[in-house]
Amino acid sequence: MAWTKTIRGIVVKKTTWLLLIGLLLVGIVVPGCSSGTSSLQVATDATWPPFEYVNTDTKEIEGFDIDVMKAIAEKADLDIEFVNVGWDPLLAGMAQGTYDLAISSITITEDRKKDMLFSDPYFAAGQMVVVAADNTSIKSHMDLSGVVGAQIGTTGAFEIEKIDAAELKTYDDIGLAVQDLMNGQIVAVVCDNPVALDYVKVNAGKVKTVGEAFTDEFYGIAAAKGNEAVVAKINTAIAALEAEGKFAEISKKWLE
Repeated sequence: MAWTKTIRGIVVKKTTWLLLIGLLLVGIVVPGCSSGTSSLQVATDATWPPFEYVNTDTKEIEGFDIDVMKAIAEKADLDIEFVNVGWDPLLAGMAQGTYDLAISSITITEDRKKDMLFSDPYFAAGQMVVVAADNTSIKSHMDLSGVVGAQIGTTGAFEIEKIDAAELKTYDDIGLAVQDLMNGQIVAVVCDNPVALDYVKVNAGKVKTVGEAFTDEFYGIAAAKGNEAVVAKINTAIAALEAEGKFAEISKKWLE
């Protein structure tokens, strides 16, 4: 509080006093004006392999999205810090401005655009049906009936709700839905096609995909409203990395 010592015992004009108060308030309201910058918090729900998950050996968050975000941050000269949160808290946090950014296989939708900003798309996906390996009655999403699982608040859950014969059961973790499928508790799971294919690979002989991806969706990096300048930097980085073949390289690492 050095400035208070300076004025102690001195008669200060009203205008000078108001100026000092104004400068102090600016310093409080705009901490970014001080030297150094804090990291941007990037929320992710690390329960969605191979896009984002916690490595059980290293305890680090890794996956396709994590490598994409790191590449973008390096290209755009952004200092980032990942925060692992559940899906619902992630969406709520983005709407409330709790987090600066989020990357978590987030499909760009008009409804979500009401609460947050989005970068240009960096990945194309679609919903796919997963059933038990011995299931012969479900051949596509058109055949779904009975209890079908999906992660809560996802586009997979929204698609199940459109099917009259299907009863939606939601999960906080898509892995729990797949586990219930293998245990015979539900008849199918609907999730993004790369995630579906990864679970089939990991659980070979127990589950399988049926039909083709039946939606066209695009992932984007979400940003809290007011972060338009950061989104512009991210979009420039996305275009550059795509042109350089970096995304293809990351895809080969995680999705092939």
